[in-house]
Amino acid sequence: MSTPVPPTRSQRLKTATTDLHDRLDARIMALNPFAAPERYVRFLRVQQAFHDALAPLHAEPALRALIPDLAERDRSAAIAADLRDVALPPPALPDADPVPADLPAALGWLYVAEGSSLGAAFLIKAAQRIGFDADHGARHLAGHPDGRAAHWRRFTAVIDAAAMTDAEEARMIDAARAAFARFRALTEAAFA
Repeated sequence: MSTPVPPTRSQRLKTATTDLHDRLDARIMALNPFAAPERYVRFLRVQQAFHDALAPLHAEPALRALIPDLAERDRSAAIAADLRDVALPPPALPDADPVPADLPAALGWLYVAEGSSLGAAFLIKAAQRIGFDADHGARHLAGHPDGRAAHWRRFTAVIDAAAMTDAEEARMIDAARAAFARFRALTEAAFA
């Protein structure tokens, strides 16, 4: 008889945030952001507000030491280029509050940002139906050259290997839940 393997930290994080992820995904798709460029620009603006708030994390030396490819994971420049390609005025959104920069919270926020790259495989196909692709208007949805899954596994390996107390892991989970809530609030504001 084999002994059950306990879940990894990243698996526990996924379990703790699945409800928020699923509700957010359903809400975004119900808003039909890929029906027309006029709706897609709203989705892009949400992405921009969310990812711009994470920009300080991508420059944080301690995080860059932990995640060597962190700088290349920043999608802010790609989103800005996509907005220029769409060439429609984006909706005004309030500036996002600063994202906490302590390691556990930062990993929670980055988990949400990085996880969105996996779902982008489906979203880029929807963007293609309205005339955008990985070279024009949907750069931020493009997959990593090494593949989305490999890119994701490298990130979750960092979460799993990071030294954390139970309290720090709880802070990471709370931060990821806050990140999902922030994305939801930005979505509601952009599509109001």
